[in-house]
Amino acid sequence: MFGYSMTQMVRKHADKLDRPLREEILNVYKPFKWIPCFLHQVFEGYFKKNRKISVIIEFENGSYDTGCKEVHDIMKRHRRNKINHYFSRVSCCSANVTPNGLEAIFSSCQHIKRIYINREVKALLDVAVEAANAKNITRNNTTLTGKGTKIAVIDTGVYPHQDLAGRITDFVDFVNNRTEPYDDNGHGTHCAGDAAGNGEASASKYKGPAPEASIAGVKVLDKMGSGSLETVMQGIDWCIQYNENNPNNPIDIISMSLGSTAQDYGEENKDPMVQMVEEAWATGIVVCVAAGNEGPEPNTIASPGISDQIITVGALDDKNTANTRSDDEVANFSSRGPTIYGLTKPDILAPGVNIVSLRAPNSYLDKLQGSSRVGEHYFQLSGTSMATPLCAGVVALIKQSNPRLTPKEVKDLLKSGADLWRDRNSNVYGAGYINAQRSMPSN
Repeated sequence: MFGYSMTQMVRKHADKLDRPLREEILNVYKPFKWIPCFLHQVFEGYFKKNRKISVIIEFENGSYDTGCKEVHDIMKRHRRNKINHYFSRVSCCSANVTPNGLEAIFSSCQHIKRIYINREVKALLDVAVEAANAKNITRNNTTLTGKGTKIAVIDTGVYPHQDLAGRITDFVDFVNNRTEPYDDNGHGTHCAGDAAGNGEASASKYKGPAPEASIAGVKVLDKMGSGSLETVMQGIDWCIQYNENNPNNPIDIISMSLGSTAQDYGEENKDPMVQMVEEAWATGIVVCVAAGNEGPEPNTIASPGISDQIITVGALDDKNTANTRSDDEVANFSSRGPTIYGLTKPDILAPGVNIVSLRAPNSYLDKLQGSSRVGEHYFQLSGTSMATPLCAGVVALIKQSNPRLTPKEVKDLLKSGADLWRDRNSNVYGAGYINAQRSMPSN
């Protein structure tokens, strides 16, 4: 195996190829054990020319334009190689490359920092709002409802449910390029309702914390709830660009109930998805991300929740008791810290067990889990996916109360206002259980 040219390329450039990409290339040789030796060279040549790999190419600081041009010139000389999207904010581009193309990039391009596989990303209200103390909060003689704020739900889409009527102000689709709001999976619709459903179809029984917030639906995951690093980066980049084009009506909050198993790049800031969410954070968008559903083991926080800046949300089981803390406990599935880089996470917990929210009729989840339907218009799900938008809804109340707050100031308010536990293990509970009432700014 070590004599094959692709193996030699992997060994030579191992420091610039992330581990999953190295494994993807080397896996090409697995079938060779069943192929006669005299045919190995023929098959290797075929794979090198025709095997397409989806990657994210990162360039050295200050060399984005030059690097893109060099890669673009190489792509033109190799069939089946193509740049798909440019991410100038984080000095990256996404591309489909063959092993021949990769070899040419390393031999001819002087500005490559790292190449990552375009890894898969997956989608990770009953009494929950009241249990989070997010009901009927008043500041300056105004009951806070999220009015005037906008939450971008980066997920599987948003179905135009009656509980969101008139408030899905924007929709973009990076999977099927459709222009009208829809959700063929159902996960994103549930998340939108967790944050901002107004309970219209339930006499206000199933109501999110921010029932007057606007929603921007950003579809980056497909019907099966799967997407890629590339589509998620596109979704975040779209939100940043949206704010540059709409300074008077910006996206205030990004809610991301998705993630992938964190890869060890030595430090979190080398992860492309972390770079993108931190870029959004730096522009003034509060980013709430799911911790993941791989608990109760430690070191299971998903990417991009491993970021030291954004708000990483774990799930609490409130036992369907709105006003009692004594029986509450962290959900068994909720991912625990520390992160693979040793950072204390999650930041905070919000209700995430048996959450009733909006149903997307005839979606994948609706058909797969018919028993989870609650009446005609609602659906019950559990996960840090549900806790995250509920936290985003609370953030909308904070931003309504004081729009000038920075993302860090919002995060500090949430953490300082949280209810503490007898067990102070911050890598399980974070700062504690979200308490919207106590987290509001004093103005």
